[in-house]
Amino acid sequence: MAFRQWMRYLTPDARHRRLGLVCLGVGHQQGMLPTVGPRVLPHHVAVVVDEGSGWFSQAGGPLTQVESPAVIWLLPGVEHHYAPRAPGWSEWFVDFTGPAAHAYQDLGFVDPERPVTPLTTAGPAVHAIGRIAQAVRRGGPYLEVETSAIVHEVLVALRHARAGEDSLGHPVLESLARHACLPVPISEHARRLGMPLAELRRAVRRLAGISPKDYVLSIRLNQAKDLLAGTDLPIAAVARRVGYDDPAYFTRLFTRRAGLPPSEFRAQQYRGFPAT
Repeated sequence: MAFRQWMRYLTPDARHRRLGLVCLGVGHQQGMLPTVGPRVLPHHVAVVVDEGSGWFSQAGGPLTQVESPAVIWLLPGVEHHYAPRAPGWSEWFVDFTGPAAHAYQDLGFVDPERPVTPLTTAGPAVHAIGRIAQAVRRGGPYLEVETSAIVHEVLVALRHARAGEDSLGHPVLESLARHACLPVPISEHARRLGMPLAELRRAVRRLAGISPKDYVLSIRLNQAKDLLAGTDLPIAAVARRVGYDDPAYFTRLFTRRAGLPPSEFRAQQYRGFPAT
């Protein structure tokens, strides 16, 4: 495989960094590339391998095999070392940083436990990284904003393409979503799924990056907002529809998570449709 290399690096300023996620670099390399590292970077990198195979080592640990398609996550402050095997591989990479990068890691989009993550396809992520490369080649006054926006798309595409998981959902998450507004505890959801509670917690944390309680709560509150904005149902009725028999508790919970009481949210968002 002939050796080819293209890369560009960006220097976003403090204003761009307030976006929360900024692109620091992008590139495409193909062929029998030189070994990388051992080295340590101060930011995240997603290395998407779309052809070939190789190896990866993190923090001086054992070698992990890399088989395309896969993404290698390079984590800030963590030593890494990797290279393709003959006859080489094709990789697309994007360097990024900012508070949102750590949020993506907390939400499970970047998995520190699986720095080499197999993919079902690299196509969507490679396409998005290619758009970053096109923007860099084109340049312009909005370059840092445009490239940073596409980094979000790269991270979402990689999460959807994770091997062993349905890109449109997962039976555990689908079941929780379908029954989220039932007035039952999380332990009852685990029983319905035939899973120990601890196993359900681990599964949802791995799949969604949050606890089952928070996952169910987000669905309930989203449904409550739809009802508040789209119907004239009394708040107590809205509370019951989303699984809360106590409207006062629902109001406190809604206020804490949404930043304003249900009545104020309705005053801002109500569109005047009658209840059905």
